This record gives sequence, C-alpha cells and structure tokens, in this order.
Amino acid sequence: MPRFRAERRDCPAELSPEATIITPPSGWHILDVGALWQHRELLLKLAWRDVKVRYKQTIVGAAWAIIQPFVTMVVFSVFFGRFANMPSEGVPYPIFSYAGLLPWTFFSEAMKRASDSLVGNASLVSKVYFPRVVLPMASVLSRLVDFAVAFTVLLAMMAYFHVPITWRILWVPVFIALAFLGALGTGLWLSAINVRFRDIKYALPFIIQLWMFATPVIYPVTLLPERWQILLSLNPMTGVVNGCRWAILGTGAPPTGMFWVSVGVTVLVLVTGLLVFHKMERTFADVV
Repeated sequence: MPRFRAERRDCPAELSPEATIITPPSGWHILDVGALWQHRELLLKLAWRDVKVRYKQTIVGAAWAIIQPFVTMVVFSVFFGRFANMPSEGVPYPIFSYAGLLPWTFFSEAMKRASDSLVGNASLVSKVYFPRVVLPMASVLSRLVDFAVAFTVLLAMMAYFHVPITWRILWVPVFIALAFLGALGTGLWLSAINVRFRDIKYALPFIIQLWMFATPVIYPVTLLPERWQILLSLNPMTGVVNGCRWAILGTGAPPTGMFWVSVGVTVLVLVTGLLVFHKMERTFADVV
C-alpha cells in the first residue's frame, strides 16, 4: 500500500547532509496497515493520555462517565416516560432509555473528540511524523473506557428491575464495534475538514443534537410508520441502538434487514472517510 516514504536527497545548505526527507504518498488509498501496526504503541499511549487528561484535576474523576448518561436518563424518564407516556417495549422506561443512551453517548462523544483530534494536537502534527489516522483513532478508542465504566450501572439497573442477563449479551461487543467504526468514519471526515474550516466545532453540537432525535434513543423504532423505519435505517446508529436493546433487554427483533442497512452505511462512511482523510493528509502539517 502507498505510504509516506523516508528517503535521502540533496538537502538545502541550511539542512544537515544527513537529513531525511519524508514525502507524502500520491493518489488515493485507504489505510497503510503496516505503518499503523508499527505505531501501535503510540496509538495506545495517545488513547490512555486522552483518558488521563479528561479526568485530571476533577473532583469525581471517572464517575463523569456515569453521571452524564445517568442524569440524561433521569431527565428522559421524567419527561418522556412519565409525562409523555412514551412506549418502552414492555420494560421500564428508565432502563429502556439508558440502554439506548449508552451506545449513543459513546458514539457522539467519540465523534466529537475525533473531529478535534488534529487541531487539538497541532504541535504533534506539524513537528513529528506518524500516521495521522492514529489521532482520531486514539480519540475513539479512549471512549471505550467511559463506555465500560457506564455499563456497570446498566448491570446494576438490570438487577434492580429484575431483567435477566441472557446469552444475547454476548452480542453487545459486536454492536459497540459497529458504533466504533461509525464514530471513526465520521470522525475522519470531520477532523480532515476541521483542519481547513474551523466552523466544524461550532456546528457539531447542533448536528449531534439533531442526530440523536433521528436515532431511536428516547423512543422505540416501532413507534414510527414502516416507511419512516426504512429511512431511519440509513442512520448507522439505528442498528446499534436497536441491537443493544435486543441483546441487553430482549426487546425488539434480532438483527435483521434494518441492521444490515446500518452496517452497509457504516462501512461506506468509514471507507470514504479513510479515502478523504488520506487524500488531505499531505496538507495537514502546513494548514493546521
């Protein structure tokens, strides 16, 4: 696969004769797996750094990973569950909403963090060579820690509401992997564009808010007419949220046509995100 090439050239007088010139790849390509594997330790260290920096000098520390989805669940339960009588497919609305909020919070926060990964690490991008895709990938990877912490609350809620744990829970990593790929693909698009147009950080909160209402987080997908369900399946998070509820709570149907449409859209977003990211990668150090 094409990759950045390190080669010896005749250097200007102000540079050392032993200087190495790194030239960018030409054309379109998806991912240099070899270079990514060589920098795997950097990927893990950057992900762990994001986790430590996020909770540095905070009073409650990693508990923020629990507080955000839990408080949102309480608000949704009061306004949508109690006042609006939103259907919840036969399970208590608090655990219905929390089971949808967990993958959605992971996806939205990972996408938000990934979109700012290049600009937020401008000194690294402009001074040190490494595959730039490591930055958005590390940002998404670090959010898995938050998801794991918040998932413990879901297990406690299942015990409280007497929801049994079945073999279907083994499907949860599959759906979270899909959310991971969706957040990475979207984050690659946004991070590359954000280097040139800093409007992204102002528009993204609004986009995420609209996107959440287009995802069956606070309502079951069966509440919508069939024609709208088909349109909703184009949202990659629809399959993730429905799948997580099926795996955890036993509600809804197992992964079917709607899920595979979401998988197809996720793959499309990821592949195009990688293509656009690597096409623009050669200009990151000059623009950021």
